[in-house]
Amino acid sequence: MALLLRDGDVHSLLEMSDTIDALEQAFTALSHNNAINRPRTRVVQSNGILHVLAASNAGAGVLGLKTFTVFRQGVRSVILLFSAEDGRMLAIVEADWLGRMRTGGTTGLVTRHLAIPEASRVGLIGAGKQAETQLMGVCAARPIRRAAVYSRRLPECEAFCQRMTQQLGIEVVAATSSREAVEDADVVITATTSGEPVLSGEWLKPGCHINAIGSNWARRRELDDETVQRASLIVTDSVEQARVEAGDLIIPANAGSLDWESVWELADVVAGDGPQRNSSYDITCFKAVGAALEDITVAARAYVHASERGVGEEINLLG
Repeated sequence: MALLLRDGDVHSLLEMSDTIDALEQAFTALSHNNAINRPRTRVVQSNGILHVLAASNAGAGVLGLKTFTVFRQGVRSVILLFSAEDGRMLAIVEADWLGRMRTGGTTGLVTRHLAIPEASRVGLIGAGKQAETQLMGVCAARPIRRAAVYSRRLPECEAFCQRMTQQLGIEVVAATSSREAVEDADVVITATTSGEPVLSGEWLKPGCHINAIGSNWARRRELDDETVQRASLIVTDSVEQARVEAGDLIIPANAGSLDWESVWELADVVAGDGPQRNSSYDITCFKAVGAALEDITVAARAYVHASERGVGEEINLLG
């Protein structure tokens, strides 16, 4: 029997600190060749796109895939989770909240390894669906006391700030501009749908860490060239995937202002096999592309908790 986990189930099963720990295990396994990640493939048609990502995590005993469609009517995503031991189907997981948690969890993981230990201020550009778990992730990784948020839609931004103040127990305030949001920040997050840069390198204070999670198309970016050039360390969750779809890195690389050899795998940083922050004045940058290993790992953690707690609906499928 397989478990069907709906979005509400996933919401009740996942906690951010536990999600970050699971992701740390997964990327350590990837660095030690005990996990496999395959880049995203896309089926593009005139009215929408199908995305497919696959991975295995032997340490968690699972392999599987995430697939989702993006149409004008919305995004619909699901994960198929299988046993790495015998191929049994373990679960079918609705992946809207799970996708947000794995993205925020990955941001938390990178922040845990690259942000200065005393980081207390966050600058967030964007107040959409991903913004909530982004703040959750960095607050789980560092002693954050204040977050400034900028969004073009002020009423929605103010409502978001009020909700996150209550949820996280920190001061979350609306900023009047992107620059105001980030210029005093120890951790900067860009979580937008913009195709043009929303972050200027001249705004960044020495020692800050950047998490850029919004764009995964080759011709779109959130970071300007100066941001990339000021970063002493650039990390991504999959260099192979980033070379195809990370416009934040592809565009400066094509212009000759970035060398791909200077871009590091998150797995190596997490496992201690790659570079680390050298000083409190270094600017570090993480460019997220959204790796399948993250989805499969977090789905596995949700499945384990669901099995322990009797959550979900058992279905007879592929028995």
